[in-house]
Amino acid sequence: MRAIGMTLALILMATAVRAQQAPPAEPPTKLFSSASDVTGLIAKAKSERKDGQANVMESILQLAPYGAHLEYRASIGPAAIHEREAEFMYVIDGSATMVTGGKLVDEKRTNPANLSGTGIEGGNSQHVSKGDFMLVPEGTAHWFSAIDGTLVLMTLHVPRPVPAAK
Repeated sequence: MRAIGMTLALILMATAVRAQQAPPAEPPTKLFSSASDVTGLIAKAKSERKDGQANVMESILQLAPYGAHLEYRASIGPAAIHEREAEFMYVIDGSATMVTGGKLVDEKRTNPANLSGTGIEGGNSQHVSKGDFMLVPEGTAHWFSAIDGTLVLMTLHVPRPVPAAK
């Protein structure tokens, strides 16, 4: 009986502590960025990039659950598959070769909704440059296999419903 009382006391204390904790904060809303703001984000990303770091991200706009991000890429990074999100991209500056489709090489799970790999076998290569738009459907491998100097992107991950099991 005493063990039951101690267990109930611990459960009540844990519940009280959890009730006092604030829920996870949503990112702040940001509905406008000027051209000069974006230029400043590019300069910030360039200055914060460490040797060998493939990608530096900065927030351009934010309205949960959506966020438009600046990606500053100066070297080749891992290939990826976003299982539940499509990814819209716009090339702000620079050029690269983008591979979509195919199969990830050395596939690893990075979190519950994403896979990464060291590259892609197969797939379709496309040269992209300033002003180009790309849309990568959810579940599609994608990778920048070559970057010509630097590549600056605006990216937007768009959550997509998971199809119902048949």
